[in-house]
Amino acid sequence: MRFSITAIDLFERDVVLRMPFRFGVVTLERSPQAFVRAGIRLADGREATGAAAEMLVPKWFDKDPALSNEDNLAQLRASLALARDAYLAGGENSAFGHSIDNYGPQIALGTAQGMNSLVACYGPALIDRALLDAACRAAGVSFYQAVKTNLPRLSAPGWQADLMAFDMDAFLEDLTPAPRIAARHTVGLLDPITKRSLNDGLPETLEEVIARYGHRWFKLKVSGDVAADLERLAEIAAVLDRIGEPYHATLDGNEQFASADAALDLWRRIKAEPRLRRLAASVAFIEQPVKRAAALSQDVSALGEEKPVIIDESDDSLEAFPRARRLGYAGVSSKTCKGLYKSLLNAARCRMWNREEGTGRYFMSGEDLTVQAGLALQQDLALVSLLGLTHVERNGHHYVNGMAALPQAEQEAFLAAHPDLYEKSHGAVRVRIQNGELQIGSLGCVGYASQAMPDWEAMRSTA
Repeated sequence: MRFSITAIDLFERDVVLRMPFRFGVVTLERSPQAFVRAGIRLADGREATGAAAEMLVPKWFDKDPALSNEDNLAQLRASLALARDAYLAGGENSAFGHSIDNYGPQIALGTAQGMNSLVACYGPALIDRALLDAACRAAGVSFYQAVKTNLPRLSAPGWQADLMAFDMDAFLEDLTPAPRIAARHTVGLLDPITKRSLNDGLPETLEEVIARYGHRWFKLKVSGDVAADLERLAEIAAVLDRIGEPYHATLDGNEQFASADAALDLWRRIKAEPRLRRLAASVAFIEQPVKRAAALSQDVSALGEEKPVIIDESDDSLEAFPRARRLGYAGVSSKTCKGLYKSLLNAARCRMWNREEGTGRYFMSGEDLTVQAGLALQQDLALVSLLGLTHVERNGHHYVNGMAALPQAEQEAFLAAHPDLYEKSHGAVRVRIQNGELQIGSLGCVGYASQAMPDWEAMRSTA
């Protein structure tokens, strides 16, 4: 399928958190959410409209302390504007063709405006999803069907030599989504473990979260202060260890370590701490411990021999994961804010490298705690499910009071379209998690994982 792009409209709405969340150097209390609505026209004259959404989060894409939160948001908005103009100037192409033709120029234009590659690729990440949504609707197929039949015409870009001999069509055809996925609950650096302060009737402490949702997968943030991290993890372990059946955890270094050796020191101290014996045995992998400025310039093999290590913030280009592999990393995160085609290409690499080595060493992980209910949540869940992931970091429902701030009609539309994923409680439609799992069978609908659309009139236009 080839199409021209007829329109790209940009919108925003504000998201207010019910409880603050600290990750790395920032404590988040509110942030805008960006929306893209894109129109396409096929060669036979058929037209369709698609959409996508993503949080505009400060101090993740660019953690330069010289930049304020507003500076970060301005960067992300500029990335969207650059991408919108470039995509609209293109001619007829496939969905992936539109994306890859703009990939290099977008990074170059972004660099000229002071953007790093993660920031520059933010705009295309949203537009690509909106265009694929429109293409799915034009073809009358689901996201799953579109990818499995390679409707976007995904292929190895010419400069990605390692994938040139890989059978991409066969790989995509073999992908199979699941009707459910485990939600991995993030415990942030400010999150209460046993003592609550809110009185809104929703889970607040880790104890309450486990009792309400039945989580068995957890993501634990560490700060880089070894003594403080050990005490914080011991407090968390005292709660997790009450779970009768096995639980699993991941450690998120959030770029808080200057070197892999510093992260290795923390890990060895965790293993040596009697209070953390069960927690240490439950850790599946360690995420981006080293600051991105150094992460891909030093070997992490010693830490990787203890637990697999993945990159997240360092995954700023299509070349990042192969480079990380050579330094001892075993995995990379999938995030729709970094680009759905990047996730698919990296998953193809995992398949290829594991076959070459005869192991299961290389893997993808699903990460993105701020993703909000509606388009953003559903599109990310559909992607990680199709990639074969069995658990995904999910916390937007915890820090925000569901869809309470949205128009009632929009809430009801998403609930009616996806009754397995959502429920109505405490006066609002919100994500449903039972036995630690999200039910996502309804995401296999026509379009990119959504039978409902947001209320465009209830947002502010930014373009």
